[in-house]
Amino acid sequence: MTRPALAQRSAWPTQPVRFIGIFPPGGGTDILSRIWCNRMAEITGQSFVVENRSGSGGNVGTEAIARAAPDGNTIGLASVSSLSIAPTLYARLPYDVDREFTYVCGLWQLPNLLILRPGVPARSIPELIALCRREPGRYSFASSGAGTTLHLAGEMFKHMAGVDILHVPYRGGAQAYNDLLGGRIDMVFGNIPEALRLSREGQVRPLAVTGAARSPQAPDVPAMAEFLSGYEINSWGGVLGPAGIPPALVERIAVVAREAVEGADVRRQFEEKGASVWWTTPEGLAEFRRENEVRFAPLVRASGARVE
Repeated sequence: MTRPALAQRSAWPTQPVRFIGIFPPGGGTDILSRIWCNRMAEITGQSFVVENRSGSGGNVGTEAIARAAPDGNTIGLASVSSLSIAPTLYARLPYDVDREFTYVCGLWQLPNLLILRPGVPARSIPELIALCRREPGRYSFASSGAGTTLHLAGEMFKHMAGVDILHVPYRGGAQAYNDLLGGRIDMVFGNIPEALRLSREGQVRPLAVTGAARSPQAPDVPAMAEFLSGYEINSWGGVLGPAGIPPALVERIAVVAREAVEGADVRRQFEEKGASVWWTTPEGLAEFRRENEVRFAPLVRASGARVE
């Protein structure tokens, strides 16, 4: 994709842009979205206002994106949970992932991090598996909602480790972390920015990252795949709009988005939060979403997770 001339780029945005965040404020994906939106505002000279529309694992906000006018003035977060996991996890969705959206570009990828409250007597994945097998049904894991990678990461762990732990869904990561710190739940497969901060502060115990390899931000924390071969799940975020945005406008948004996300300042801030910059073309994001759905569908079915 070629860089547009300044005259072309000035055609968008011509007014403040509403960016729909599909998870509550304060969580890892919300922080990353705001970093990117702040840089977009600096580049374009227009405000990018983040509007958090959370609920149902991101599905509430994703539906709001689908119902917006296709003029580029309302865009939002494309997420693995609502676009690649939800089609299999949910019996019914209020949107069609293939027909009701314009896929614009990718922004980041990041693994999750399994953290425990200090009172759980396990200091490694083998110890946690043994503990959960000895006391099936006693321990619980929280997520930011059914259908998020936090949820699916826990279901994958249950299935591959052969353990019985209770899933407790919340309306966002912040609430899940509050109950973890309060001792009301035992573990969270958290987005790495917030989970890593709590770990560094000594408030929780990190056990494993969910990517295929260790994270550069936490090199001393093993990957889950070191204990459960083939275990891998990453979160990703991108830019999503309603169906019908004109192709020329999609291209302009994607190119300006690339300038923002690949700049040194945003790259540094993303890496500090445990995320990697991941820009794609519109076509690349749409194809990646489809590939993710195909890859995750059998995992969701095998886990037994289903939301009616």
